[in-house]
Amino acid sequence: MPDQTTSPNPAAGVTATWNYTLGSIVFLFVVIDLCVVGDALARLGASDSGPERGILFAFVVTSLAASATRIRFCWFMRDAAEEHAPPLGWTIALAVPAFASWGIAFALPEITMFAAVQLWFSGTVYTCFMRRPARWAALIGLLALTLVPILLHDRAGSPAFSPAEGVQRWLVISYGAMLPFMLYMSLWIWQIVRRLDASRRLAAELAVAQERLRFASDLHDIQGHHLQVIALKAELAERTLDAAPEQAAQQVGEIRVIAKEAMEETRALVAGLREVGLGEELENAGEVLTLAGAECALRVRGIPEGREAQRALAFVVREATTNILRHSDARTAEIELAPARGGFALTVTNDGVAGAGSAGGAGGAGGTDGTDGTGGTSGTGLAGLRERLAAIGGTLEAGVGAASRAGTGAERAAGQQFVLTAWVPGSAQATADLTSVAQGRGVQ
Repeated sequence: MPDQTTSPNPAAGVTATWNYTLGSIVFLFVVIDLCVVGDALARLGASDSGPERGILFAFVVTSLAASATRIRFCWFMRDAAEEHAPPLGWTIALAVPAFASWGIAFALPEITMFAAVQLWFSGTVYTCFMRRPARWAALIGLLALTLVPILLHDRAGSPAFSPAEGVQRWLVISYGAMLPFMLYMSLWIWQIVRRLDASRRLAAELAVAQERLRFASDLHDIQGHHLQVIALKAELAERTLDAAPEQAAQQVGEIRVIAKEAMEETRALVAGLREVGLGEELENAGEVLTLAGAECALRVRGIPEGREAQRALAFVVREATTNILRHSDARTAEIELAPARGGFALTVTNDGVAGAGSAGGAGGAGGTDGTDGTGGTSGTGLAGLRERLAAIGGTLEAGVGAASRAGTGAERAAGQQFVLTAWVPGSAQATADLTSVAQGRGVQ
């Protein structure tokens, strides 16, 4: 049983995968845009010409606007696999600053490449929502538009890019060249994860459907056979009731036996379907007590190997938890399962010791007289648990002792707690330790 607590892990599952994918894409654009804007700001600070400063300032504004809308547009990529068209308003917001920056690229050779590449960046993001044939055609068109101002400046004798310039331009060029492949690869991996998750959910639904069909088939086999026999014997008894009353009485007796067998087989079928493993019972107990407002500590150092031992301890956990909820007002509880005396000892402790005369007895784990807290003695009280454990060589002890922590009630002020200890023989099953402490929430 793996380590876990009763609180959910927010950084897990398909949502976390998308968060990592989105984070990597956004980080990529942030790095590129910092290089572009940083270069423009440096040129703006060093420029003395009024018109040139105006062009540089306009470029900084359009670059920041293009970067902001581009990063926001990345959130729509979550559904890009279904080829859902992004909102029209955001599409316009993505295109306007990119084309404005591309237009500025014709005005100043020193920033031509950085200004023109904004159209490439924003256009590449939009192609993620297009079908594959159209996507590659759009990329070719974007590349041609991006190169237009650069080639025009080169032909006019004002090169837009010099190999001797800083590493920022090389970084932008390399990132820009790899951008389509990085985006498409990230989205492809994200699509695979979504499909795997959908397959997992579909497999779970199929498993549930198959289990329902199996149960329906078993129930039909049991009830159909017995009901058919009961109907035949009832008809025979009806026909012989006047002529041969003794034979009719015999048929009625057989009907009673068959009906009893049908009930027993149906109960066995339902019991097999409802049986829950010890690990699940322990985790459920921790979660239920936490939701009821108790601070629950769950410590599992191992699980017995035998199926009967696990089943018996599961009944103890279930009964102790139920009675704590019904017959006590515990604020702290502790469930511990650990090897002891050649077997395993399960200890359930709570500080919600019930008052005198309560239905559940002290500590809410069942009456100390062996009743189940409701007047019964079969199956659910301490006596029933002792019988179940004794059948496999185990023991059960219960009583009030000194509390390790004081609570708010009179019993807690007196330092009392109820301790229930169940021991079963058996060797250990290989399992990881589970230790969790959950703060109570919900009903206080």
